[in-house]
Amino acid sequence: MGRVHESSTIETGSSSTVLPGQRDHETPALMIAWAAAEPARVGEVALFEPDGGARILGRGEPAGGAGGGRVVFHRQRPGVLERTAPLASPGLSREQLRVRLEGSGLRIERVGKCAMELRGERVDRCVLEPGDALLLKGQLLLFCTRRPRRLEPLHSASPAGAPAFGAPDVHGIVGESPAIWRLRDQLAWIAKADEHTLVLGGSGSGKELCARAVHALSGRARGPFVARNAATIPQGLVDAELFGNVKGYPNPGMPERPGLIGAADGGTLFLDEIGELPQGLQANLLRVLDEGGEYHALGASAARRSRFRLLGATNRDPAALKHDLAARLVLRVDVPGLDERRDDIPLLARHLLQRAAAKSPEATRRFLASPGGEPRVKASLIEHLLRTRYTTNIRELGALLWRAMSASTGDSIEWSSGPPTTTPTGPPPAQDEPSADAEDAEAATTEEAQEPSEAEIRARLAEHRGNIVRTAQALGLSSRYVLYRLMRKHGIEG
Repeated sequence: MGRVHESSTIETGSSSTVLPGQRDHETPALMIAWAAAEPARVGEVALFEPDGGARILGRGEPAGGAGGGRVVFHRQRPGVLERTAPLASPGLSREQLRVRLEGSGLRIERVGKCAMELRGERVDRCVLEPGDALLLKGQLLLFCTRRPRRLEPLHSASPAGAPAFGAPDVHGIVGESPAIWRLRDQLAWIAKADEHTLVLGGSGSGKELCARAVHALSGRARGPFVARNAATIPQGLVDAELFGNVKGYPNPGMPERPGLIGAADGGTLFLDEIGELPQGLQANLLRVLDEGGEYHALGASAARRSRFRLLGATNRDPAALKHDLAARLVLRVDVPGLDERRDDIPLLARHLLQRAAAKSPEATRRFLASPGGEPRVKASLIEHLLRTRYTTNIRELGALLWRAMSASTGDSIEWSSGPPTTTPTGPPPAQDEPSADAEDAEAATTEEAQEPSEAEIRARLAEHRGNIVRTAQALGLSSRYVLYRLMRKHGIEG
């Protein structure tokens, strides 16, 4: 963890407390996205107030020990603003940058020796807008964002359960952005409400992770958590899959099965991609979602009851659901995609790299200072991840990290120069709201653009002695099935 300065304070008095329901105004901020000498400081922010004048960013304390006019970094959490130690990067000058507010961004002037780059070009002066990343060569990567002066205190989530700064929480959710803290609070409230719920979010945004958190935080935590992708249920077997069957039905010798509804009795049923069920089949769920949870197993003469809670997830517009099914999914939770929580990308990258290394002794040996420690990454990787516009969110982020590890030749993970594999950030062209088919086509185009070459596939297969799972991971593919498709495409025998 980053060192806390001796004179630091945790500001929780009336000057920094936000009243419930009050949204504090946002201000431009600089977030540490990468720090060569102090990697545990990733996620800390420096806030800039209007009429605050120019401030100096640099190493250590200013000459004479006066703290006025310095850029100060904090660990910002709901209701808490914790000041951290001065920067210790040895390559920074004591007075490295002069920073002042200008419009919606920050005017930066280099006054120290360390070279400064913006979008790969060396500059001495620039204006950073939210979404820009500024590199102090070999020392720091600073990400320009917007933050409220104070994060609104939690209403439902317990502050006592907060993880170490930047670490995953007990449910595996990673992030320190305002969006992710709002999500944690909303999940805690929804868990206690105990009503059928619709979980909304883009592909790969973590909807199942949020559903598991709701289950764990609810009074149903001792009951089962039953998960199924609704899109994989064959249309002719929906009733059998949902409600089960009695012994000997429909064929003699058939064992009794409880079905998803029966298996989730006393717990939670998570139906992913519930929007992919045809509306005619969605109607099969209506009666059991009413008070009492009454349903009929196939072949049963008497009704059964299941005290389950349904969490349905979809990346589609909820208006696409059958209206009376949507009406029974009383609560809604929106899971933000990476484009809505870009501040969390460096922390997510660290977590995913540590998780990847835990699966691969070779990755641990090459890229981690110690087992479970900080991954060795270069600024080029984090800068690329921050500039990428994501289609499949954390799933895509993980794939990019695997590809970066595969392409890195040293003991640090970097982003190699070459043709871009994803679309850089920036406002998309003005157009009508894309249809589901257009979204699928965009996802397919992104995947196709990232396809490894035949030579690369053959080399990785040889390296991993034909092991399909390990080869798919080394190539940064989302699953072994993508690798099978590419092998068929290039005529490579498995």
